[in-house]
Amino acid sequence: MDVYEAVDSRRSVRAFSDEPVSKEVLERVLATAARAPSSGNLQPWHVYVVTGEPLAELKRRATARALAGDPGDEREYPMYPAELTSPYLDRRSAAAVQWYKAMGVEREDPDRSTKIAALNSEAFGAPVVLFCYLDRTMGPGQWGDAGMYLQTVMLLLRAEGLHSCSQVMWTMYRKTVSQIVGADDGLALFCGVAVGFEKEGAPRLRTGRAAMTETVSFIGV
Repeated sequence: MDVYEAVDSRRSVRAFSDEPVSKEVLERVLATAARAPSSGNLQPWHVYVVTGEPLAELKRRATARALAGDPGDEREYPMYPAELTSPYLDRRSAAAVQWYKAMGVEREDPDRSTKIAALNSEAFGAPVVLFCYLDRTMGPGQWGDAGMYLQTVMLLLRAEGLHSCSQVMWTMYRKTVSQIVGADDGLALFCGVAVGFEKEGAPRLRTGRAAMTETVSFIGV
């Protein structure tokens, strides 16, 4: 699979099979992803790879919180700006309707929020979740570096025939995650990434993208 195919086939899968992912593959992906760029070569990310019984226990605890209507831990950073305007708000709204309708959660469902939280806390059935942390002393530049690193990880996963789904949702249950992984208090949870093989027969959803002319300007070309 070349890099163009990896980019084009990467999507956020929300239905994984229980087929295990070998440690050898995960080690190969994460060792290679270390080549991702970072300002000053800080390599500010710290990743915990959780699978097996520890992941099962994390899912149990997080799902119990979700089903109990727990609003989650206080956020350490906002997922979106408080005043999200068009076209960004429109894109997010359209994508959300597509995602959750494909999983049988209708927009008008009064229990929509709880159902969505429960689906997320199960990591959509993924047998592996990567939790990416950054040192609390890091700034916006290093958070950007972590994004480039995780994109590299997700593309390498595609090269291995695997799929993924990044989940900022885990920051809502960051204290529960820390209890399982033993993260130092000096680390802040950036997000989780569900990893695995796509479940056979699951709806294959690809959200749309803005036309290049909406997001790119060529100067001097």
